[in-house]
Amino acid sequence: MISWMQKHNKYLVWTIWVATIAFIGAGFVGWGSYNFGAKAGNVAKVGSIEIPQTKLNMVYSNIYNRYNQMMQGKLDDKKAKELGLLKQAFATIATQAKILNFAKDAGIVVSDTEVATELEHIKAFQKDGLFSKEIYNSYLNRQRLKAKVFEETLREEMIISKTLALLNVETLPFEEEVIGSAINIADKVAYKVLTPADVNFTIDENKLKAYWEQHKEEFMTEKVYELAIVWTEGSSADVTDEELKAYYETNSFNYTDKNGKQLSFDEAKEAVTKDLKLKKSKKSAQKSYIAFKKGKIESNETVKLTAGDPKLTQEIWNKISEKKSGDILKPKIVSDKYATVKIIAVTEPRIMHFDEAKEAVSKMYTAEAKKEALLTLAESTLKNFDKSDAAVSDFVTLDKFDNLTPLNSQESLQFLQKLFTSSKEKGIISILDKMIVYNITEQKFLPMDENKTNALKETANTIKQRTFESNLIKMLDKKYPTEVYMEGLVN
Repeated sequence: MISWMQKHNKYLVWTIWVATIAFIGAGFVGWGSYNFGAKAGNVAKVGSIEIPQTKLNMVYSNIYNRYNQMMQGKLDDKKAKELGLLKQAFATIATQAKILNFAKDAGIVVSDTEVATELEHIKAFQKDGLFSKEIYNSYLNRQRLKAKVFEETLREEMIISKTLALLNVETLPFEEEVIGSAINIADKVAYKVLTPADVNFTIDENKLKAYWEQHKEEFMTEKVYELAIVWTEGSSADVTDEELKAYYETNSFNYTDKNGKQLSFDEAKEAVTKDLKLKKSKKSAQKSYIAFKKGKIESNETVKLTAGDPKLTQEIWNKISEKKSGDILKPKIVSDKYATVKIIAVTEPRIMHFDEAKEAVSKMYTAEAKKEALLTLAESTLKNFDKSDAAVSDFVTLDKFDNLTPLNSQESLQFLQKLFTSSKEKGIISILDKMIVYNITEQKFLPMDENKTNALKETANTIKQRTFESNLIKMLDKKYPTEVYMEGLVN
C-alpha cells in the first residue's frame, strides 16, 4: 500500500512547483550588457519572426539585473556566463516568438486602443491616479527607449497573455480529487540524518596534488587592470529648493520605498539632491574627460584593480571589458561623483602554481571527498537500516514538518518536498551538506480541510493550465523551427 501511494505522489511535483515559483519584475536596461554577433541586426529567426539584437540585449539586461540584485551587486560577466544568462535570455525570447507565431496564424491581435488602455493603467506612469505623458516620456528618455519600441513590446506581451488565456480551462471534480488526495497524504518516517562530521577524513598531500593537476584550469589568477582615474565631484554643484522640487516632480516615479510606494518630496529630498547635483556636474565631468584625453590634466589616482572591484560600478566594468589598453571611458557615475577611467595596462589571468592555489584546492578537494565519503556512508546505512536506532516522526505533511529533529524548519520542508515527489518507499535524500536516510513506515490519507477547498481548486486550475502551456510549447517547437545566427545562444 505504501509503495502504491508513494508512486502516486508524482502529482505533488506540479503542486510544489506552483507553490514555490516566484516572478521578479525588472527594468528594461541597467547592469549587464553583451556584445552580440548578428546577421543584419538579428541574432536568430523563429518561424517567421526575426529576433533583433536589441531585443536580446534588453532581455539579457533584465535577467542580469535580477541576478545581480539577488547577489547583492556581485555579479560580473564571467559569473553571468557560468550561470548561462545569455541562454536563459534567448530561451525566453524564443518561447515568446513561438507563441507570437501561433497567435499570428490564429488571427489573435491586440489593437492600438488596447495598448493605449494598458499603458494608461501602468501605475509607474501615473500621477494622482491619471496617466502622465511627462512621466512616461521621462522614463523612456532615462531608459534610452523609443516609445514605438516600448509599446510594441507591450503589445507582444498582451498578445501572449491573450493567447495563453485561451488555455485557462476549469478543472473537473475528478482532477481536483486526485490532486487533493496527493496533497493530503501523510507519512510516518523513520530516518537518520548524516552530516560531514560523521565522516573521518584527512587530506593526503599526494592525492591533493593529483586533484590539482586534474582541475588546475579552474584555479586562475584574477584579471588585473591598471587604471588612471579622474574624479569629478558632484556634491559641489549648487541647487535651490525650487530646482529640487521641479526635478522631483519630473522624476518622482524613481523615488520609492522598499515596498514600491512613492516617497514624498521631503522623504526623497536627500536622494533628489544627490541626483540633481550629479546632473549639474555632468558638463564639468565631460570637460575633464576632454582635457584628460588631450593630456592637459593628470589623473587623480592610478590604481590596480581586479575585474569587478566594487571601487567602480558594474556598468563601468562592463565598458572596461569591451576596451583595450590606452582607451579612455567617458564619465560614469560612481556614488556621488563622476569617474573618467583610462586603461593603462591589463594583466590577463594565468593558471596558479600549486602553492598559490593550495588553500582553495584543499577546500574544494575536501568538500568533494567528504561528500563522496558521506554518500558511501549513507548507502551503507540504507543497506543495513535499523529502525530501532532511527528517529521516527509523527505523521508529516507539507503543512506539518516542525518535528523532524535535528533538521530545522527549512531543511525539514526541503526534505518533505523531495520525499513526497519520490516514488521510493525508502532511500537517501540530500539536503545541502546533509544526507537523510529514510524508510516510510506508515502512510495514510487525511480528510480534506474545508477551509482549503478554494486554494485546492486554484492550485488544480493552475496545474492544468501549466500542463496545457507546456504541451502547447512542445507542439510549437515542432511547428516553428529556430534558426540561430550566432554561437552561444543554445546548448
